[in-house]
Amino acid sequence: MATTAAQPVITPQMRAEIEAFFPRYPTRQAVTLPALHIINEHLRCVPEGAIPELAQMLQLSPAQVYDTLSFYQFFKSKPCGKVRAWVCRSISCSLRGGEEVLEALSEKLGVAPGETTSDGKVTLEFGECLGLCDFAPAMLANETVYKNMTVEQAGAVATQLKQQADAR
Repeated sequence: MATTAAQPVITPQMRAEIEAFFPRYPTRQAVTLPALHIINEHLRCVPEGAIPELAQMLQLSPAQVYDTLSFYQFFKSKPCGKVRAWVCRSISCSLRGGEEVLEALSEKLGVAPGETTSDGKVTLEFGECLGLCDFAPAMLANETVYKNMTVEQAGAVATQLKQQADAR
């Protein structure tokens, strides 16, 4: 019975971007985290099939790559929305209405925290701390920071998030 080789997960472009990090780090193992970010940027997730491929590239065991991958909650194994929005729920943000902002955005987007909209545009999540306590409650959507958020802004912000996704 003939078997067919699985299609590689890591594309030649991703491979080139990862290999560009090799001269910048003292060991290939040190490239693990930047490599995971590259894969995530291209695929909006890090699929399980990428782990052995990356391990081979970095001359590591798959377990070593998985250790780094599983340490960070940022990485998901299934594709996220084109925009990932994290509403902070640290103590500062919670005391200033962060939970209510998260609830309002959840209602406006039609998803629970941790889910992606049915059109694949936005994944709504919560973060434990975004380091923006002076501007609580805060949200980070890809590279865009939203400061001093209010429940009343939820509708407009939900629309902005979908527009950001359309622009990607």
